Amino acid sequence: MSLQKNQTIIGQSLPNIPWQDRPAGCHKVVWRYSENPIILRDAIPSSNSIFNSAVVPFNGGFAGVFRCDSRSRRMQLHTGFSKDGINWVIENDPISFQCDDPEIGRFEQGYDPRVVWIDDRFIVTWCNVYHGYTIGVAYTSDFKTYYQMENAFVPYNRNGVLFPKKIRNKYAMLNRPSDTGHTPFGDIFYSESPDLIHWGCHRHVMSTTNGWQSTKIGAGPVPIETKAGWLLIYHGVLTSCNGFVYSMGAALLDIDEPWKVLYRTTPYLISPQMQYECVGDVPNVVFPCASLFDASTGRITIYYGAADTVLCLAFTHVDELIDFIKTNSEPWT
Repeated sequence: MSLQKNQTIIGQSLPNIPWQDRPAGCHKVVWRYSENPIILRDAIPSSNSIFNSAVVPFNGGFAGVFRCDSRSRRMQLHTGFSKDGINWVIENDPISFQCDDPEIGRFEQGYDPRVVWIDDRFIVTWCNVYHGYTIGVAYTSDFKTYYQMENAFVPYNRNGVLFPKKIRNKYAMLNRPSDTGHTPFGDIFYSESPDLIHWGCHRHVMSTTNGWQSTKIGAGPVPIETKAGWLLIYHGVLTSCNGFVYSMGAALLDIDEPWKVLYRTTPYLISPQMQYECVGDVPNVVFPCASLFDASTGRITIYYGAADTVLCLAFTHVDELIDFIKTNSEPWT
């Protein structure tokens, strides 16, 4: 397959992006990797499961922060490295954050990390436990030493996802106010900060709607800057007679005012249909948490957790995805 020049994504080229062409006969805008899952639940000796995780380009290869629930069922974060973005070596010991304030640095549990390069460092956000679930923030330059900052919000909050650049000269984060448990509700909000510590200027972004996203929604990978707006891949949840079902969707947000939704998919992109998505510690979960893109070709690779047990890959082309979002969207105000 010859790759055509693409100028839709505003960003860097990534020639070694992990990739698999769309299978013959497949007409879906997002398709799964044929060798899923790429990381099994017991990839390290201490893990019960490895899923919702963050991946970024690093030193010619890839690095990531992985959710590895331990065999005592403690939710922990681990570092991993890969040459090709598919085959990973994950450190068995969890990340030990350095923190100037021992109260904030007292790490209880953490999960569902995201990683983004901003300014001159990698910023890690995750669902942190501090008298309830909130958004932890840390930074690293080498994925060896991590410096933990203040938590972004008071409990309860989840799905804290930073934009990859400042907006209105401030750091910007999507988040979802939550509650004490497995939240049976939730909308996406936008917040700003001058210093990654003090957060305000909160704006509502998206609410739940019908079908696959009728119970709650949450931001997924770091938004991708495109000429059509911020491309946001997110998860939506419906409550079935057998519990929650997590699926993947996408939206386009205004480039200057990202709390304004331009388009949003009415149908899902991927729902739990494969065995590894339907069977696991939490059945029926497709949870997108990271993406890679090659601006030169418009290729996008999506990392997603399946059934809260394993980590998987899916692929799409940016122009096809944007066209799908616009064609399969209802008016949003």
